[in-house]
Amino acid sequence: MAVTLKDVARLAGVSVKTVSNVVNGYAFVKPENRRRVEEALAATGYRPNLGARNLRRGRTGFLALMVPELNIPYFGELAGLVLTAAQKLGWSVLIEQTQGTRERERETLASLGPHLVDGALVHPEALRAGDFRDAAGGIPLVLLGEHAVDVPIDRVAIDNVLAARTAVAHLAGLGRRRIAAIGRNPARGTSEQRMAGYREALSDAHLSYVEELVAPAEKYHRAYGAAAMQALLDLPEPPDAVFCFNDLLAIGALRAVAERGLRVPGDVAIVGFDNNEESAFSVPALTTIAPDKAALAEAAIDLVCRRITGETATPPQTVQTPFALEVRESTTG
Repeated sequence: MAVTLKDVARLAGVSVKTVSNVVNGYAFVKPENRRRVEEALAATGYRPNLGARNLRRGRTGFLALMVPELNIPYFGELAGLVLTAAQKLGWSVLIEQTQGTRERERETLASLGPHLVDGALVHPEALRAGDFRDAAGGIPLVLLGEHAVDVPIDRVAIDNVLAARTAVAHLAGLGRRRIAAIGRNPARGTSEQRMAGYREALSDAHLSYVEELVAPAEKYHRAYGAAAMQALLDLPEPPDAVFCFNDLLAIGALRAVAERGLRVPGDVAIVGFDNNEESAFSVPALTTIAPDKAALAEAAIDLVCRRITGETATPPQTVQTPFALEVRESTTG
């Protein structure tokens, strides 16, 4: 037989209403009563009927997460952390993959609504401000990442410009003077912000910006990083350091350098971005920018849930989560 609130209340010696208040997270419960209820919950193994609870509240109990590509490790890791953060608060998550195209992002956003989910976390790559007009049936949205779209919606991101600046400053501080960049793609907002940080760091180090040292990448996959690195190594004066706009590009660059019989970091120092698990196990291990992905996921879930429950009526806000430079063998040997 399923354990009921009445069973828990009987064991704890309190009213059913008190048990309900504890289960639903209401703050105004006497500490002694809360302790007794929590002990009774543990003893009986009570599990709330989330479906019935959401039905009473007029909710679906689901959130949506829109990301470009799950086969890019950053988004796979982020999705797992979002699932964990949501489950702690009793929500389930539907994951949509958009491939980072505006058409697919618009279609996905339009398909969401209160009939399907109660709120959504959106990592846009190509959406424009007008695409959010009347989108998602008015459900609360939180934007993830740094894509530059000016809309009055909550956002959680790191300071991409400062992160890129930190990576390139690290290379300049090691005495590198021909510092290349792999990953420029004007269609991606993150790319342009990382370019800005790259150029600022060069200026700080009194190094000239050299157009031929900036290699584009249509996609942020290993093969594109390898091809871009090969092109840079073919220059009459190759770079002595490279800042890659994500770890997959950097892994590809590592491969290209090895194929030329060159050494990392002896001949070319390489820095990535994202601190994917793979970066710690590459040979050599990859120096990379490490966003606090857990903090980002938890902040985003907190924001969207507080909007759904009406706990906050503040204007849309931007939350910046921390990052660190993880220094490994690809720059220091």
